[in-house]
Amino acid sequence: VQLQASGGGLVQAGGSLRLSCAASGRTFSTYVMGWFRQTPGKEREFVSAITWSGGSTIYADSVKGRFTISRDNAKNTVYLQMNSLKYEDTAVYYCAFRRFSNIVTMRDAGGEYWGQGTLVTVSS
Repeated sequence: VQLQASGGGLVQAGGSLRLSCAASGRTFSTYVMGWFRQTPGKEREFVSAITWSGGSTIYADSVKGRFTISRDNAKNTVYLQMNSLKYEDTAVYYCAFRRFSNIVTMRDAGGEYWGQGTLVTVSS
């Protein structure tokens, strides 16, 4: 499975960005996708995850109400709409993929496969 993330960039605080992550290869029909982020000197932290059907989502408390995860299974793509961005959202964002799994396992164990990361910089 290969994951290609895009959409990062520089934005002012209060602004919005949308990240995309396209999965290719042998993805199977049942999988979970999610987003994590990491800043220098810190461990990678969970942001959000979504089930293969899109029916269930989970968010970190720090982004709840501001970020929205969605997916397009026809395109094997997951999106992260980030609104009301804060300086502390600055990080490299990684998309994650996990086969035959659930969103809680994704949150707690991380991805089975990872994208290359896309940098989001929020200026204060």
